[in-house]
Amino acid sequence: MSGYAAEFMDAVRAKNPGEPEFLQAVAEVVESCSIVLDRHPDLREARILERMVEPERVIIFRVPWQDDAGEFHVNRGFRIEMNSAIGPYKGGLRFHPSVNLGILKFLAFEQVYKNALTTLPMGGGKGGSDFDPKGKSDGEVMRFCQSFMTELARHIGPDTDVPAGDIGVGGREIGYLFGQYKRLKNEFTGVLTGKGLAWGGSLIRPEATGYGCVYFAAEMLAARGDDFHGKTCLVSGSGNVAQYTIEKLLDLGGTPVTASDSGGFIHDPAGIDREKLSYIMELKNVRRGRISEYVERYPHAEYVPVDPSLDHNPLWAIPADCAFPSATQNEINGTDAANLLAGGVTLVAEGANMPSSPDAVHAFVEAGILYAPGKASNAGGVATSGLEMTQNSMRLNWSRDEVDGRLRTIMRDIHSACVNAADEYGTSGNYVNGANIAGFLKVAGAMKDQGLV
Repeated sequence: MSGYAAEFMDAVRAKNPGEPEFLQAVAEVVESCSIVLDRHPDLREARILERMVEPERVIIFRVPWQDDAGEFHVNRGFRIEMNSAIGPYKGGLRFHPSVNLGILKFLAFEQVYKNALTTLPMGGGKGGSDFDPKGKSDGEVMRFCQSFMTELARHIGPDTDVPAGDIGVGGREIGYLFGQYKRLKNEFTGVLTGKGLAWGGSLIRPEATGYGCVYFAAEMLAARGDDFHGKTCLVSGSGNVAQYTIEKLLDLGGTPVTASDSGGFIHDPAGIDREKLSYIMELKNVRRGRISEYVERYPHAEYVPVDPSLDHNPLWAIPADCAFPSATQNEINGTDAANLLAGGVTLVAEGANMPSSPDAVHAFVEAGILYAPGKASNAGGVATSGLEMTQNSMRLNWSRDEVDGRLRTIMRDIHSACVNAADEYGTSGNYVNGANIAGFLKVAGAMKDQGLV
């Protein structure tokens, strides 16, 4: 880092103690953009970075709700409205016990650059609660969502802030949230994305993050005259992103062999084909079961439970060609990265948000493999949310082929933006720098145009 960047990071650390994920996300952007700030001193003078790391607004509120037994509970709700320079705040809601201010600030900060890369007019935000929907009845989830939206409704709107789903917030939760918003505001507007198809949703939205990640990876391979045929692929997670990553890999000729959840992972050397993927979808989406049950149906596969004593995840030590971390932040550490490289992996595309630690990112970049940071490769989800917003504004529904075609075009454009930015600033082939620089320049230009706000 330059002297300015190092001083800037010291100031950010002092102002944001106890928020390691946020500091990690900021440090990555600052490291990539140091060369931009050296070349454009006007951006330093305008204190663009200093403004970018401060949310425009942080909303924290209590969420009281009642369980089926009549007992009262109180959770904490959040909405981080990070940056609206290029459009209304856009970003998901996460319901998970790990949710806290620092994690949501990291996600909101990442969202700003990701949304800028999509070519669509969307700012960045994120929100959620430390509520855990796992094991709760539909009635309990509904009462929680209604209580959560009773407060959140004051702060969002189709031209102000448009939340979506994230971990723990799927179609069921979006439905309850939207119903309560409509009840409170007495209006039917595109205030949330990820809605049901019968009431304003978009085709391809559930598939978009996984599909988009594989589309981006396919562009990276094509740039080297290659494709997915004959390639063994490791996928972590077994939720929405992982499921549709597996599906699109099958479409493009890849062979996915793993899936995981918080309990452990399965390895199926024969490959997870469409029949097996259908089983995973039914297991996780309908029965809400555990991935360990996969080996009961397909006993030739192996299930490996999580071992907390290990300093690495054995999933990433399986020999393969490509890896798609699609579970959660920092799931790949430096040891895992070394294992991936030793196992022959030459492409890593992030389906989750910041799933690779700084040591892992450094290892991938130094090795010169095709490495796609999440803000570029998993932008397909929010891009299709943006397309849902467009359809809502037009009171139209596009066909599956039209939405999928637009998604693929957006991912191709994101790839080109990353490549061009990396080339322009002397770091050709570095998708981390390319994604950060391209997103930063778009947001910075809008902020400068709009004055000191």
